[in-house]
Amino acid sequence: MQHPLEARIAGTPVVTERTLDVTDPFTGETVGKVPVCGADEVDAACRVAQTALERDDFPQFERAAVLERAAVLLEEQLEDFAQLQCAEAGKPIRDARKEASRCVETLRFSAVEARKLGGEVLPAAASRFGQDRVMFTIRVPIGVVAAITPFNFPLNLVAHKLGPAIAAGCPVVLKPAPQAPLSAIALAGLLVEAGLPADWVSTVTDAGSEAGDPLVRHPIPRMVTFTGSAAIGWRIAELASRKRVALELGGTAPLIVEPGVDLEEVADKAVAGGFGYAGQSCISVQRILAHRDIHADLRDALAARVSELVVGDPRDERTDVGPLIEEHHTRRIHEWIQEAAGGGGRIVVGGQPEGQLLPPTVVDTPATDSRLWREEVFGPVISLRPYDDFDDALALANDSRWAIHAGVYTNDLAKAMRSVRKLQYAGININEIPTFRLDLAPYGGIRDSGNTREGPASTVQEMTEIRTVSLPAA
Repeated sequence: MQHPLEARIAGTPVVTERTLDVTDPFTGETVGKVPVCGADEVDAACRVAQTALERDDFPQFERAAVLERAAVLLEEQLEDFAQLQCAEAGKPIRDARKEASRCVETLRFSAVEARKLGGEVLPAAASRFGQDRVMFTIRVPIGVVAAITPFNFPLNLVAHKLGPAIAAGCPVVLKPAPQAPLSAIALAGLLVEAGLPADWVSTVTDAGSEAGDPLVRHPIPRMVTFTGSAAIGWRIAELASRKRVALELGGTAPLIVEPGVDLEEVADKAVAGGFGYAGQSCISVQRILAHRDIHADLRDALAARVSELVVGDPRDERTDVGPLIEEHHTRRIHEWIQEAAGGGGRIVVGGQPEGQLLPPTVVDTPATDSRLWREEVFGPVISLRPYDDFDDALALANDSRWAIHAGVYTNDLAKAMRSVRKLQYAGININEIPTFRLDLAPYGGIRDSGNTREGPASTVQEMTEIRTVSLPAA
């Protein structure tokens, strides 16, 4: 890594009385230290960001150029960033490389948005009162942005906040997840290397909430963008009620599988989407609804593939599933599995922790009121239930307070279109798993899963405000 992994405010390393050890989830070894920031550091970072905003000397074309250069630099340092994610987040190295590559695209898509950011001409003469006027809109930065990011995609989800903010013209105060802050710090350093003024991104790290609450409550940021748990996200919305708040929260992603589809493909993709990064994704495949005619075949296909997955050291090129980010999550998920088994579900494969690891698990027909079915597992578990009627499957998929992505496999076009209309989710993937996402597309949730859409184009809209301009026609 070419950059010192230090939290910085306007380019100056932050020094505090307390520090936090960042540990490898697999080995427990310390891979870095970060300062535990509080209200004072947050205040300093916010004031620096406001000064940068008011200076108004970082024009649109330069912001685009910085993002383009950052994408090139990241591509050159891809392996370093992948190894860093692997070390601090326990992400299998092959998955970490994919995330770093996605981050390159996110920066490039953000650069495109910086290039084309603009308003529209309004047909003033369409109104009887506007015949002598010319009207148009421009988009202006909303102001300083407070960005709070999660551990599970410690690089790309940071880019989904920093890239659009730079494109929109908004300086950022970034608070990364305490479990995996180093990738975020490294990305901020790379952006500065690419030409971003140092006072345009400051990073405040903490052990949990020491910097978070002060950042959310601080009067300077005009927008808070948060990705993480629903409990914290909706609390942020209450604390920052006078600010624009963008929340991307949890999910229990359902996959409906109809007869006649390629079950080998479904099983391959479901295993990849359910157990990639140990299921620690809000659109990880969690609930499969399989038509009764193919339920047993799909269950057996899933079990066969799961038995072939390599579980272990995320640094090993062969590893498919590594550790959960913290040991208490392993205990929680194991408890949910046992509860579901006690309530009538059958553990088909997996289910028993092995030290720090929870092997990929398939549970057949858990009760629909079990936590394993109703709540976000955020771990390597797929639950499977049969259905007889397609509309019943749609209703069961909708019976959730979580709603980001759903997937449907069917060869019936009418059923595909019915699912698009009837599934109450922010994204519907036809003949694809719910885990599928392109970084350029609008992405987010409804109900308890969030209130916004990410993706550079969508986020830039959130991070700007419309200003309407009216001039005499002559």
